[in-house]
Amino acid sequence: MLRITLVCSAGMSTSLLVTKMNAAAQKSGVDAKINAVAEVEMKDYWDSTDVLLLGPQVRFLLNKLKVEADRRHIPIEVINSIDYGTMNGEKVLSHALSMVKGR
Repeated sequence: MLRITLVCSAGMSTSLLVTKMNAAAQKSGVDAKINAVAEVEMKDYWDSTDVLLLGPQVRFLLNKLKVEADRRHIPIEVINSIDYGTMNGEKVLSHALSMVKGR
């Protein structure tokens, strides 16, 4: 199972995207557990994260979170603004999957 964590300011704005990503995963038969968390909660999710995606509004956290992500060999990126704005769960899921290919 692929464990994907999305981070935003309060964990609220990514909730809808998580719902869309879960629907896309189910439709395509991808075994994934997807969570949305606030940045302050991330400390509780490191051990249960395979891929870390940041909402565009918290892109400023990338360098801070990348230190720990790199230490744990967890790929981390900012979600594409257009995919985030349109809540394109299929594209965001596809991108998350591509981040772990060949790992």
